[in-house]
Amino acid sequence: MSLSQFTAPWWLLFLAVIAALVVGYVLVQKQRAKHTLRFTNFALLEKVAPSRPGRWRHIPAILMVVALVFFTVALAGPTADKKVPRNRATVILVIDVSLSMQATDVEPTRLAAAQEAAKSFADGLTPGINLGLVAFAGTASVLVSPTTNRDATKVAIDNLKLSERTATGEAIFTSLQSIDTLSAVLGGSDQAPPARIVLLSDGKQTVPENSDDPRGGFTAARQAKDKGVPISTISFGTTYGRVEIEGDRIPVPVDDASLKEIANLSGGSFFTASSLEELRQVYDTLEEQIGFETTRGDASRPWLILGVVFATAGLTIALVRRQRLP
Repeated sequence: MSLSQFTAPWWLLFLAVIAALVVGYVLVQKQRAKHTLRFTNFALLEKVAPSRPGRWRHIPAILMVVALVFFTVALAGPTADKKVPRNRATVILVIDVSLSMQATDVEPTRLAAAQEAAKSFADGLTPGINLGLVAFAGTASVLVSPTTNRDATKVAIDNLKLSERTATGEAIFTSLQSIDTLSAVLGGSDQAPPARIVLLSDGKQTVPENSDDPRGGFTAARQAKDKGVPISTISFGTTYGRVEIEGDRIPVPVDDASLKEIANLSGGSFFTASSLEELRQVYDTLEEQIGFETTRGDASRPWLILGVVFATAGLTIALVRRQRLP
């Protein structure tokens, strides 16, 4: 029921006409009352009109006036913000498959929980979005090029394999290249479809050691910013995570700081999750942000519906009670 940003506000001037009709109706009723008082033979009046209509007789007229107000507002064209599913957008889901993802601080393991949540995320995205999948450890690979085929993405998620080291920058550069490739294939527009990278990781970049290196995560994030591709980063895990490698228990705490900086440098958002349920909530939030865009659209339909309902009610009451229109 919006009352803002009318497309044809001049129609609201018709409210003055409706106000004039109300004034005219009141004057007519007062004039009828004067004529009644002039009929001085009340005994004869009781015989001629033993039952006179009460105040309820005004209800049909009131309903019709209200209906006219609703119709006038509808004609003025009110608008409201509406969530519209995106049909031309690209999302690259990036998942860390370094050895630290086998930590069991998130049940059953970080990787298993990430796989389950990622498949739910794929199912929840609006159908028109192209979803791609990139996995990274010491290197990054495009497992699924951006496509609307969710089954292919979910199969690839199920088949993720762990490997050594963490090359966050390579993952971002690979994702950007995949986005550029799809844009070139789609063509047909001077403006590339909106794109976003959703990067889930649990640890600090190890290849290269410096995130500001030409192939580092911070450098890649700056390039993403230049290309207009925000990166939503998810720090997944806890500070007490450990993995066993060749008999040694090695601590693998999450690295919030670097992932937050990547999000900031790219113009994206930073999230944390330390359980499967929290990760699902993060993905649900991202589905809303990515899958829909807010546009200003027509909001006259509710006013038209109310106008029809009130007009119908007024006419019905008038016909039933008085067998004629007010």
